[in-house]
Amino acid sequence: MSSKLTLKTPKGTVDFSDKDMAIREKMFAEIVKVFKRHGAVTIDTPVFEMKEILTGKYGEDSKLIYDLKDQGGEICSLRYDLTVPFARFLAMNGSVYQNIKRYQIGKVYRRDQPSVAKGRMREFFQCDFDIAGEYEAMVPDAEAVRVMVEILTALKIGNFLIKINHRKILDGMFEVCGVPKESLRAISSAVDKLDKMPWEEVKKEMVEQKGLDASVADKIGEYVKLRGGAEVCELLAKDENLIANAAAAQGIEDMKKMFKYLALFGVENYASFDLSLARGLDYYTGVIYEAVFTNTESDDTSGIGSIAAGGRYDDLVGMFGGKKIPCVGISIGVERIFSLLKKQTKVETIKANEVEVYVICPRDGLLEERMKIATELWDNGIKTEFAYKAKPRQQTQFDTCRKQQIPIAVIINSADLAQGKVKLQDMNGVTEEKEKLVNRSDVVAEVKSLLEKIK
Repeated sequence: MSSKLTLKTPKGTVDFSDKDMAIREKMFAEIVKVFKRHGAVTIDTPVFEMKEILTGKYGEDSKLIYDLKDQGGEICSLRYDLTVPFARFLAMNGSVYQNIKRYQIGKVYRRDQPSVAKGRMREFFQCDFDIAGEYEAMVPDAEAVRVMVEILTALKIGNFLIKINHRKILDGMFEVCGVPKESLRAISSAVDKLDKMPWEEVKKEMVEQKGLDASVADKIGEYVKLRGGAEVCELLAKDENLIANAAAAQGIEDMKKMFKYLALFGVENYASFDLSLARGLDYYTGVIYEAVFTNTESDDTSGIGSIAAGGRYDDLVGMFGGKKIPCVGISIGVERIFSLLKKQTKVETIKANEVEVYVICPRDGLLEERMKIATELWDNGIKTEFAYKAKPRQQTQFDTCRKQQIPIAVIINSADLAQGKVKLQDMNGVTEEKEKLVNRSDVVAEVKSLLEKIK
């Protein structure tokens, strides 16, 4: 006897209902609108890549990559993000795309410990915006912040803050503090946990697990406490030990320009220069970002974490051979944002479909006439439905209209049709004339007119 089939989705994955998808489609539309406002074009890449393309790009997170079984000589893995595939695309097509402002929306996969309630999944969408090419220093980097602000503001998620740091400042800071060169990435990875763990625990990891001298860790602790605006740049510029480090000095100059340009773009109040931000990915070479949700009074939203992130990765394209193409980009955390939007939305108010008109016959059925009217409305771009039964119940038809929040009903019966008439009903009572008898020949024009009034 066969065992009973267990109906479930795999761990870290989820089905989305029609109401969920209504929220998600609106969210994606708002995001794409901002991307296009800034001149971005879109591309697409395979959902799986050659394993060697992904290997060595993600630091300690490389263990989260899903490897695929050998299916005929090519060892492949599911993509971990959209950035490395984009860099591979540029390396393959560098002669065509020396400069490109690109966005891409697609699924990525990570063998992470999931939390569906907080939008942390194993299969999830990423929503990326990247600027590739040689430009004036920090101008694209500042525009990336502006794009983040526009998106997070348009989605009305609540209060947020964009943390900004610079890899060159981080690396210079670690060197000045005495971190051995071979330990730079390991210590950086530990610092990256400061948004989830207190300093004492991070220090313990550095000393006991990473083998760092406690005095060196204490020096790092003094730096990672610093956060603020342009004044942090001035404070660091007065640090003689730090400014003597070439990498750190360059990073500080970059950050001065960054805050100058953020002010010009009108978004400096959303940004915080935060030396505790490390971003564990190995490919970052310059500025790094992380947007965090700051409305955390509710238990439902605590622990949401990062809602957008990114940074500059000037060397990643060159790692695949060929010409080096500098890039900076951001990724919008759409799954976490969706979880916020869903919590903020009353399910009963969500209109999952876009139907504008429902053709109803209360008593006579008149299936073919309903089909004719629906066809005329479809031909004129009006979203329309009708009941498929020959003689549907009157109440069922009106209930469908209300349940699906369809704003207009075209109501027909034999008596009205004999006089060349049909009724239009404003189902939500938005207009003064809730029900109107109109000529059958004018039904398209009358529906369009009523739709304009309702909108």
